[in-house]
Amino acid sequence: MKNSVVLVALVLALIALPGWALAKTVEGTVQGFTCVTAGKVCPVGKEDPMIASEKIFVILTVEKGKYYFVPNVDRAVLARHINQMVRVTGRLNPNYPSIRAEKIEVMQKAPSWQTTWSTAMQAEADAWIRQFYEQLPE
Repeated sequence: MKNSVVLVALVLALIALPGWALAKTVEGTVQGFTCVTAGKVCPVGKEDPMIASEKIFVILTVEKGKYYFVPNVDRAVLARHINQMVRVTGRLNPNYPSIRAEKIEVMQKAPSWQTTWSTAMQAEADAWIRQFYEQLPE
């Protein structure tokens, strides 16, 4: 009897989980939010001055007008991949067009993908930076 109560409680807990609890993958190109919302194709390359003035980058999917914010990834990481096809794996927000990235991959030569950012890579870089600053004399 006790096992069945635990099983029912577990099933109910799993059913209650929102959709964002599952990892999803979004594919598209990295674009500036201003350009996407204005309906323009820009910037044309990494040297375009529009990149410097763009504050927010999004993943623009192949579906017309559909884009995703990636709030947990620094804009500089996304700017590196402007106009490149990327695949972002993470947790979708059920209320907003955003994905909390766990991994970003960039298409090299179809169908080859290279991981350029992950939460593990970020944690490693953060640890290195903390260690560096802890060694500085006061």
